[in-house]
Amino acid sequence: MHKEIGEKINELRSSKGMTLKELGEKANLSVSFLSQAERGLTSIAINSLKKIAQALDVDLNHFFTPPESHRPMIIRSYEHEVIRIDESKLIYHNLGSDIPDRQIDPVIVTILPSQNVEEVIPYDHQGEEFVYVLEGIFTIFLEDRQYELYPGDSIHISSTTPHNWANFTNKLVKILAVSTPSVFK
Repeated sequence: MHKEIGEKINELRSSKGMTLKELGEKANLSVSFLSQAERGLTSIAINSLKKIAQALDVDLNHFFTPPESHRPMIIRSYEHEVIRIDESKLIYHNLGSDIPDRQIDPVIVTILPSQNVEEVIPYDHQGEEFVYVLEGIFTIFLEDRQYELYPGDSIHISSTTPHNWANFTNKLVKILAVSTPSVFK
C-alpha cells in the first residue's frame, strides 16, 4: 500500500509541475521523507498524508481510491501464455492472459501444415470473431462455403454462424484472432 500511495503522490506532484522541494515547503515535510514516500520506502502517517493532500490540493480520499480498472496494461511478448492441445494443429499465443475481467480474447494462432485434407466440421457458439491473416493461406468454412484468405485479409463473423478453419498448405498459417466472449479466462 505504501508503494501505491507513493506512486499517486508522485503522479500528482509531477502533473502539477511541482518539485519535491516545493511540495516539501508547502506541506512542511522534508525532501528526503517525500522522496522515500514516493518510492514506497517508508510508511506515511495520516497527518503527513493530510499535509501532502492539502499541498497538492486534493481530498485525502484521493490516495485511497482503487485504481481504475481500465488502465492500460502492457503484456510483454515473453509473458504470453502458449496453449497447444494434444495432437492439435493449432498453437495459441494468448495475448491477453493477464488481463482481469476482459471481454475479448486476442490470440495469435499458428496453424500447422496438414499432410492430408481432413474433414472440417463447422461449429457455432455465442459471440463474434475477427481474424486478420498474418502469414500463409488461411482457409475458413462458413456454413457450407469455403473461403481462402491471404496475408493482409481479414474477416469478421458472428460466431453463431457455423464456422471452422484449417490450413491445407504445406506452410505455416499465422493469424491474429479476436473473439468474444472470452474463452481463455
